[in-house]
Amino acid sequence: MLIIGSGGREHALAWKLSQSPKLGKLFALPGNPGTARLGENIPLSVLDFEGIRTVVLEKNINLVVIGPEEPLVKGLYNFLTGDLGLRNVLVVGPGREGAMLEGSKNFAKAFMQRHGIPTARYRAFTRDEYSEAKKFLGTLSSPYVLKADGLAAGKGVVIQASYEDACASLGEFFSGKFGDAGNVVVIEEYLRGVELSVFVLTDGKSYVILPEAKDYKRVGAGDTGPNTGGMGAVSPVPFATPEFMKKVEETIVKPTISGLASEGIPYCGFIFFGLMNVVGNPFVVEYNARLGDPETQVVLPRIKSDMLELLMLCAAGKMNEAELVVAPQFAATVILASGGYPGSYEKGKAISGLEASANAIIFHAGTTSSGSMTLTAGGRVLACTGTGESMEDALASSYCAANAITFESKYFRSDIGMDVYPKS
Repeated sequence: MLIIGSGGREHALAWKLSQSPKLGKLFALPGNPGTARLGENIPLSVLDFEGIRTVVLEKNINLVVIGPEEPLVKGLYNFLTGDLGLRNVLVVGPGREGAMLEGSKNFAKAFMQRHGIPTARYRAFTRDEYSEAKKFLGTLSSPYVLKADGLAAGKGVVIQASYEDACASLGEFFSGKFGDAGNVVVIEEYLRGVELSVFVLTDGKSYVILPEAKDYKRVGAGDTGPNTGGMGAVSPVPFATPEFMKKVEETIVKPTISGLASEGIPYCGFIFFGLMNVVGNPFVVEYNARLGDPETQVVLPRIKSDMLELLMLCAAGKMNEAELVVAPQFAATVILASGGYPGSYEKGKAISGLEASANAIIFHAGTTSSGSMTLTAGGRVLACTGTGESMEDALASSYCAANAITFESKYFRSDIGMDVYPKS
């Protein structure tokens, strides 16, 4: 099988899929030093569709799993499934149409409105509607939420406390701070509550709901500073009770999947529901057309089922035959980031201590190899995942590894999980 991508999510997928007795050989494109230990890396861009086609043919790939959002939004699923020479190859990852749930915030919000899915009040504005956008901001209460319509690597959301700062941020969006992703800006009311990440694997008809997680987006302790791609995650989440999850399924999951079907949008893959628990009721903050990162690093370790079998059933349109078994354990992950992230940061720093903590699983997110050395190559460098019979045990393992691993200007949040699992 072939995993498309190079981050922590893809290493975690490779780690989980490597446990399947059904797996013959694993390839990752382009992969990272972590996936290289589990299979063979193919040094190609995730956007080199023709190159990926050649790899699929030459390596006799049976199953392709597309990890990142950009190749999904740009139609890699459509390219592969539309090629007669690849008609026997199974592909997991929605097509271009389904991926618009993530590729356009405006599309996603309009979709939710059409299908009665609870979400915050909003409007979308283009560059030449700057005055109207400022007027709409004036109708909202502080704080103010602004989102780049397109893909912005998890950083295209700004929350400002004052109207003046919100207007200034709006100007930055329209001036190209997020490139073409900010040509349209979605402004929405702020939802007060606690965030939750819920994932489903669906063939567009049937689905399974994977273990929930809580992600930590802000770079600083106490949820301060700018948004990042995620600084850590925990699973399970205490307030995700059976009663709450029933509301999620009935008011959000089912209407989303039936809505896609009713609009003639085929969907094969993961849907990420970024939710807000508002006084016991779930609201959708955002969709992703993929597994989240770093939530994947705590969700997959809790799944006892054969993940490869689940993916094959999904790609074959047989999710109604799937059975998901979840382990009653706790998982936590702490992201080690490069100093300066999510702003500018240096790369190429030597990493040591990767083998220092046998109790944690180390997932590579932004690393590269140079001879026998492993070097930093991104803002989020490594994910240190701990598991245990309690969240305290899981966090202890994560932080033990986070402290044991070293590289110049290493940074990590010291409070992952402590808001929902306070120390006794």
